Amino acid sequence: MENNKRYILAQRPVGMPDDTHLRLEEVPVPRPGAGEVLLKTIYLSLDPYMRGRMNDAASYARSVAIGEVMTGQTISQVIASNSAEFSEGDFVLSNNGWQTHAVAEPASLYRLDPRQAPISTGVGVLGMPGFTAYVGLREFGKPKAGETVVVSAAAGAVGQVVGQIARLQGCRVVGVAGADDKCDHVVKAYGFDACVNYRSDDFEAQLRAACPQGIDVYFENVGGKVFDAVIKLVNDFARIPVCGRIAHYNQTSLPEGPDRLIPLMGKILVKRLMLRGFIQSDHLELLADFRRDMSQWIRDGKVHYQEDIVEGFENTIGAFQGLLQGRNRGKLLVQVAADPTRR
Repeated sequence: MENNKRYILAQRPVGMPDDTHLRLEEVPVPRPGAGEVLLKTIYLSLDPYMRGRMNDAASYARSVAIGEVMTGQTISQVIASNSAEFSEGDFVLSNNGWQTHAVAEPASLYRLDPRQAPISTGVGVLGMPGFTAYVGLREFGKPKAGETVVVSAAAGAVGQVVGQIARLQGCRVVGVAGADDKCDHVVKAYGFDACVNYRSDDFEAQLRAACPQGIDVYFENVGGKVFDAVIKLVNDFARIPVCGRIAHYNQTSLPEGPDRLIPLMGKILVKRLMLRGFIQSDHLELLADFRRDMSQWIRDGKVHYQEDIVEGFENTIGAFQGLLQGRNRGKLLVQVAADPTRR
């Protein structure tokens, strides 16, 4: 059998991670024990949260240890089974991390049915990114018909879903993205009312023009200049679910002054804003509702999605760097092995 290829965290990055921090190595393929299954990775999901797991800092989940396989969700196929619950050939959502093979216990797996949806969606619109959008908007954005919802990273795995759910709620939806083609895509493919390129010289003026009634909900994915522009336009009682701050993940020092915390706190008070950080895994009681609702929306053609699939496990680090720089279009996946369900 071929060896297991895996990326381990060799050292903690300062700034952008590269192959000095994430080392590719080959080891023998593990053998499943009693009750276990052996999995072969088909798709590796790349997500912004992974950058935080490389740091040695307290967070909502433990850091990856030096010498440990980099964490990550995967779509895998069972290639050997000592379990009565899974058979050879089954497709599963798993947590193999950045490696081509892994042994897993059945309790850690979720069975995928390729007849119901492409298996790749298990880490995308029907998986953690879609669930993140569902939880953040439903529980903390609480959009009402007629309100204006602004979504940063609108063409990304989470943002594309947030905007479409908000449209289903009868909201005006304005996206923010980092390229003109991304903006065109979210308007044409997902039905956003407008989308603004934050790299434009007149970004703030364009955002203001796109939100003539102000902003009632801002789904925060990026931070940086986007947050600075949005906060100037928020209405009284606006809600800001904080999902991510990708503009800051690789910064090596605090930005230069002036200190904007004091005026921000004043804005929160005067406007009676609600800023709420959230992690989707704290809300697993909503998972069944999400799978029911999202599956139906996709079947009805009410929610669409885009996948950005990079072929070749050896291209994982470059793909991850691109994610942190905003080069991906839609949900980013690395195709590690052939997908037998795709024709």
